This record gives sequence, structure tokens and C-alpha cells, in this order.
Amino acid sequence: MRQYVRADQDDEADHVGRYPVALGQRATGTPESGLPARRLSELAEGALRCTAECCGAVATASDGTDERPTAVTHPDLAALVSVQDRSGDGPIPAAEEGGDPVDAGDLLNDRRWPDYRALALDSGVRSSITIPFRSGDLTVTLSLYSFRAGSLEAAAHGPVRALGDLAASCLVRDRSYQEALTEVDQLGSALRTRPVVDQACGIVMHVLGCTPDEAFTVLRRISQTTNRKLADVASAIVERRGRGLEREFSAVAD
Repeated sequence: MRQYVRADQDDEADHVGRYPVALGQRATGTPESGLPARRLSELAEGALRCTAECCGAVATASDGTDERPTAVTHPDLAALVSVQDRSGDGPIPAAEEGGDPVDAGDLLNDRRWPDYRALALDSGVRSSITIPFRSGDLTVTLSLYSFRAGSLEAAAHGPVRALGDLAASCLVRDRSYQEALTEVDQLGSALRTRPVVDQACGIVMHVLGCTPDEAFTVLRRISQTTNRKLADVASAIVERRGRGLEREFSAVAD
């Protein structure tokens, strides 16, 4: 069993506790894609440092989608998360479903969650507590682990409560910010492509003698049937000035 080391115990251990992972989430390589894991890593590390008798911490986030970013303060703890994901049974699923802290004060005598219990005891973990934090449709869980039985009973009412509430709020704010950036980018793209789409509509109107709405419908149908972006279809029409496209226009207009 690999010994867990508190990240603030000594200078040689400063690197321990920085293992953000995203279980079931594919990295995209952008700074924004790693933001949830960093938030969760900060939560797990902060909880580890301010909780006596805590030998490790895990923070997870769930919003009902398949993406479940997770951060652990020691790589061995990732297995405790994985076994709960596979079985759907354990303190994390129970806390997410019930919305209340789930305390396993002595796993040696606790018969719940057999797969989780066996792996935890095999790793030397004697007790754990999982605390949920909800903000909107997002649920953040913070799991604390100890080598001693009954040593985490007060953790749910200590400083980790404020840390968890802050992390959940920040994750919701970060998501709203990214959604706003995406919308701005989409609007900017639409504004950039609007002139060429308008020109293409004008050409279609001239060729078919139709209305602006009918011309736009023609462009959209060509886009759908050829599996090309609307802007690419419009650019091709403008480049050719509509020449040789009369039959295609007529076919999709019928």
C-alpha cells in the first residue's frame, strides 16, 4: 500500500496532492477544458490541509451528463472513485442521490458498499466521509479519508463546508462564463458570414425569381442535402455567380 502524504507536511511532499484527473472525460487541450479539474483539485487540496486526521481527499462534480471531472490528492484514491462509478454503489453515489453527508465511521464494521469497502480497507483507509454541495443542477462531492476510525465525524461542519460551497459556486459561474463565450463566438461567426449569405440569397432570387425567404430556404436545403455548412454553400454560389446552378436551385426549390 502506498503511503499518503499530507501536501503541507514537508518540502519534499509539496508535489503530493496535485493529481487532477477527469474520469470519463476526454481532454481537449484548451485551458478552459481543464478548469473544472483545477477547481476540484484546489478544493481537495484545501480540505486535506485543513482537516485533522485526513490522509487524502477526492472531489467530484456531476451535472447529469457523462462528463464527471474528478480530482484526487493521491493517485491511489482514483481507484476508490472508479469502483463506485462501476458499481453505482458507494458514498459518492449515496451523497449525490440523498444530498446529505455520508459518513463511514469505521469501514471495518460497516457492511455497506462491499466493493468500495474492500478496496478502501485494502488501501489502509479505515473511515471516510463524503459531503455533497449543490448549486443549480451541479452537485459537487468532497470525500475525506482517514487511517483511523471515527476521526472525521466533525469534518462536515468544519472549514470544508465553506470550501465546498465556494467550489460549487465557482464551477457554476465558470460554466456560465464559457457558455457566454461560446454564444459570443457563434454570434461573431454569424455576423462574419452574413454578408456572403445575403449575396448568395440575392443570386438565388435573381435566378429563380423568388422571395428572400424562399431563397434562404434553397440555401438551407442545399446545405442539408450536401452536408456542407451554410456559409460554405453561400461562398460557392457567390464565387460562381450562380452560373450552372440553375438546375440545382430549381430541384431544391420544388
